[in-house]
Amino acid sequence: MTSLDIAEVARQAGVPASTLRYYEEKGLIASIGRRGMRRVFDAGVLERLALIALGRAAGFSLDDIARMFSPQGQPNIDRQVLAAKADELDRTIRKLTAMRDGLRHAAVCPAPRHMECPTFQRILRAAASGAIGGRKHAHGLPMD
Repeated sequence: MTSLDIAEVARQAGVPASTLRYYEEKGLIASIGRRGMRRVFDAGVLERLALIALGRAAGFSLDDIARMFSPQGQPNIDRQVLAAKADELDRTIRKLTAMRDGLRHAAVCPAPRHMECPTFQRILRAAASGAIGGRKHAHGLPMD
């Protein structure tokens, strides 16, 4: 069994040792012992860290990711959860695409002032309604 100390895991995974200690505290990874004062991990921790990084990149919280592992530490990912996250990402992509297109239009708009541009006015209405940007409370303040 190949073991790696925390510094080597941090180097190979590209995360600080403090992140590894935090992940261990949250139960996402587990050390197999100590070598002197340093935690030691089984080499398989690198694959688990890659799964954690993938989950984080997809927008899952650490608690969400923790639920994706069985008590034995094997991935046990609910496909419905993945489909729901993909749907959420689709909505985010649509909003960001609309935002990008609006910014590109505003950058080259031939109207003398942006407020005179019908396209810019549509963008403003979309932003005010929450169709682009973050969701809003009933009183218009951002939820995020």
